[in-house]
Amino acid sequence: LEKWRTLLTNRIMNIRHTGIVVSDIDRSIDFYTKLLGFSIKKDMVESGEYIDNVSDLKDAKVRTVKMSLDSGDMVELLCYESHPEQPDMSRPITRIGCSHIALTVDDLDDTYQRLLESGVVFNSPPQLSPDGFAKVTFCKDPDGSLIEVVEELR
Repeated sequence: LEKWRTLLTNRIMNIRHTGIVVSDIDRSIDFYTKLLGFSIKKDMVESGEYIDNVSDLKDAKVRTVKMSLDSGDMVELLCYESHPEQPDMSRPITRIGCSHIALTVDDLDDTYQRLLESGVVFNSPPQLSPDGFAKVTFCKDPDGSLIEVVEELR
């Protein structure tokens, strides 16, 4: 195990982006740009042998929109036109796999109120963490993907 840990840590330099599959790309672009402040960096439709191989799908056609914050942190929205799925607004945080992305904000109460007024669904109002280090809440994007919103207090 130690051998593998050393090999991996010597090669991984950062997290490039978080991929989020969406059902309605335009609705999700609006959510991530207008409500969360991401900017579109690249918008393309991919198909052919390359995308079939890396996605392990046959005849895949996917619209991919790479977006970033001023910090350079990125999300990639993926809308599989060839393999559509229905949103799952009741997706539990316990579902195996990637459970959420976490975003740091400078004023959680203001962010919460602004998003709430825009119709964003939250699990709860902001909560103070037990250690007093942060205020935290979770909301859902238009397809039910969970987003943790955090204000660091120290």
